[in-house]
Amino acid sequence: MKIFFIGFALVAVLLAAYPFFDSFKKNEQLIGLPWQINILNDNSTEVFGLNIGHSRLADAIEKLGSDMELAIVTATSASSDEDEVGSLEMYYGHYRAGLLSGKLVLQTDIDEQRIKRWRDNALRSEYMASGLAKKYTLSPDNLVEVLDEVIVSLTFIPAVNLDEEVILARFGEPEERIQLAGVTHFLYPEKGLDIAVHENSKEVFQYVKPEAFQQLVAPLKTEQAQ
Repeated sequence: MKIFFIGFALVAVLLAAYPFFDSFKKNEQLIGLPWQINILNDNSTEVFGLNIGHSRLADAIEKLGSDMELAIVTATSASSDEDEVGSLEMYYGHYRAGLLSGKLVLQTDIDEQRIKRWRDNALRSEYMASGLAKKYTLSPDNLVEVLDEVIVSLTFIPAVNLDEEVILARFGEPEERIQLAGVTHFLYPEKGLDIAVHENSKEVFQYVKPEAFQQLVAPLKTEQAQ
């Protein structure tokens, strides 16, 4: 009889603990976190399920879903009525991987002629909240061509602060740090990653192909040298 009650108690304990084991297992299998960076055979990187330099915007929709904005974004100048040519961006305002959420922006690299053509054919344009940029909503007539564009960089802004301790625990010690006014850049060339830790705002994670990393950080080093 004692053996029966002992066995019953063990079963009860295991059943009570099962949700926690199950939750832990799910967390272990979770993908799409910003520190899950895979270095592929061709030295390109995969993050958020996307291969930078190879994946297309259409692939992003397949991986991340269609709850996004796709537009040409241009910076405006206070001294001129003219805007810059602009860049094509796909914007996920509510990206989530498990409990971690944030904003995810996918950038492409397109020649000016196509950007101008798509802008001229845009459905509408409007100033963004800052007033320092304008957004052009693309025409459906151009979507097939637009979605075939390759992703060359990703920018992730987490909804919660990931401080230095968390960054070092998840990404390791950076190869280099660049200290500028109000921001420290943690540089990971082999991963193609620049993490900008701001004193008074959210961290910004920028991902590129490792071979394009020096081009990404060149302006930072120039500013640091001044």
